Amino acid sequence: MFLNITDLGANIYEYQIEEITEGNDDIVVQGLQAAEEEIRSYLSGNNKKEWKDGRLIYDVDKILTQTGADRNALIVRHGITIAKFYIMDLSNVDVIMEQAKDRYDRAIAWLKKLGTGELNLSTLPVIEPDPDEGSTEDTSPFAYGSRAKFSHE
Repeated sequence: MFLNITDLGANIYEYQIEEITEGNDDIVVQGLQAAEEEIRSYLSGNNKKEWKDGRLIYDVDKILTQTGADRNALIVRHGITIAKFYIMDLSNVDVIMEQAKDRYDRAIAWLKKLGTGELNLSTLPVIEPDPDEGSTEDTSPFAYGSRAKFSHE
């Protein structure tokens, strides 16, 4: 698993997790798995034409199978923010819910920007386009321009 229970220590105190989950680590693991799937959903491309516009296509499987120090620190940080929100959804024990929601929204907005190509992380592995695919269809939505100005002289 990409995210670990010990990673949560950077975002929420252990006693808070213990009080929320009543010592049930299955709830924590479920929150971590849900966060990982949410990250996957934002970084994975789809079959829409707009995904063939030249933006980077991240190797999501490679990103989310890395462990330890090989993991991208920013992806881990956003992942634990999302996981914390899922865990806190169960209860609000000594945790400022508004602050957690704001951080969650910020993490989601960042992942959306990364997925759409508005942001780029050069440290993430990408999938190179297949040269054998040889797509002949034009991926540009339209062409624009004008003719040279006409003069009667």
